[in-house]
Amino acid sequence: MAVSQKILDLLQDKQNVSFTITEKPPTSEALSIVPKDETSCLVKGLILKDNQNQQVQVLVPQHNIVDLDAMFRHFGRQFEGVATHEVWSLINAKELHSVPAIPQWQNLPTFIDESLLKKDELLLDSGDSHQLVKLNHDSFINMAEPCEVGNFSSPAPDVSGDASNDEAQILDSVKRFTERRIRQRLDETLELPPLPDTAQRIIKLRADPNADINDLTNIVEIDPSLAAQVVSWAASPYYSAPGKIKSVHDAIVRVLGFDMVLNLALGLALGKTLSMKVLTKNDIDEYWRNAVYTAATVEGLVTSISREYRPGFGMAYLSGLLNNFGSLVVAEIFPPYYQLLNRARAANPHVHPAAVEQHTLGVSGNQIASWLLENWNMPNEVVVALRQQSNARFKGEHASYARLNYVAKQLLANKGFGDMLPAKIDADIFDALNLSEDSAQSTVDNILESGDDLDAIAEKMRG
Repeated sequence: MAVSQKILDLLQDKQNVSFTITEKPPTSEALSIVPKDETSCLVKGLILKDNQNQQVQVLVPQHNIVDLDAMFRHFGRQFEGVATHEVWSLINAKELHSVPAIPQWQNLPTFIDESLLKKDELLLDSGDSHQLVKLNHDSFINMAEPCEVGNFSSPAPDVSGDASNDEAQILDSVKRFTERRIRQRLDETLELPPLPDTAQRIIKLRADPNADINDLTNIVEIDPSLAAQVVSWAASPYYSAPGKIKSVHDAIVRVLGFDMVLNLALGLALGKTLSMKVLTKNDIDEYWRNAVYTAATVEGLVTSISREYRPGFGMAYLSGLLNNFGSLVVAEIFPPYYQLLNRARAANPHVHPAAVEQHTLGVSGNQIASWLLENWNMPNEVVVALRQQSNARFKGEHASYARLNYVAKQLLANKGFGDMLPAKIDADIFDALNLSEDSAQSTVDNILESGDDLDAIAEKMRG
């Protein structure tokens, strides 16, 4: 794919603008496409809308987060993010990969962050996945002449660090919102519930080398709601089980297997640990839909990896099922700021959600969730997967579980699923998993073909 002729025509129509087409550097990392220096900048195009539902184009440095309150102060207009599926439809209709950072694309009113006017060289997102539009300061100034300019963005936090400072960051973030609790212990401050009894029993069962199907069946059946969900999952057309699934024992023996039911039950129990009191029905629906699709994609990816390189299936599946657990924890800890955070996420689809959370709250949901799971004595594989899933180049122990979540979520996003925008997954990420890109693409295509069945599973999980 090359830069669209319509984009080239738009550039050539602009007076006193000289540009060249250049290849993107060979990395997909959203926060490391070009060096963070003072002379050059990769420019990202975004679509926002005002309270009259009028869409506008916004140009900011790739590394920056848009501050909606700052935009209101500068321009006297209240802006919100546009739903990802709407942006996806728009760029698909134009046969593009992303929103071009060409001022006044589609004749949209354009707002430019003033930091861009201070750069000697700018690399504009062309809408193509491989090429950029390169131009100098003077040419960009000429392009910006009819646009609105203001200071409304700031650098996004780096979410690729290690986990050694997570507890301090969590505490500092909580201090920001709950000053009267500054001197309390972290677990008292967070006021999070203990690990549910069912989950505790399952974790103990996992550690028992003599555990069998009857032991697992007995634990799951203690919770009628959980038992019903496991049976419903196994009975779904997605698994095409012969005959009727009548019990948890049937679900284990005939369809899902011991390991999968153990991890499925654990994921469902944890998902219902938190009160979800500030979440809307749509928030809860999307949580379980994300959980189901990501877990199914991870399941497919693991089976595509040769046995000698394959990560543990159960741990990988549970990591996928819990991939967005941090969003529930954030809603539980910071209820007054949950809607503010949703606005910030919607306005910054070009930035990883973990970076938006860290920018807004001082800590990411991944950090808090992994800390909580570690304190609950959950398996290290899952703790690492949640903590490092936004860092595809993490190389520590259990890195494969984090990479699987990263790849699964991005593959789904590249097909228009969820609230992340498409982005290239580098070949070395697939290589690190001993997974071929073709197999991965086939996996996600198969998952989405089963969307109706997976949606039905997710609907039952919400109960």
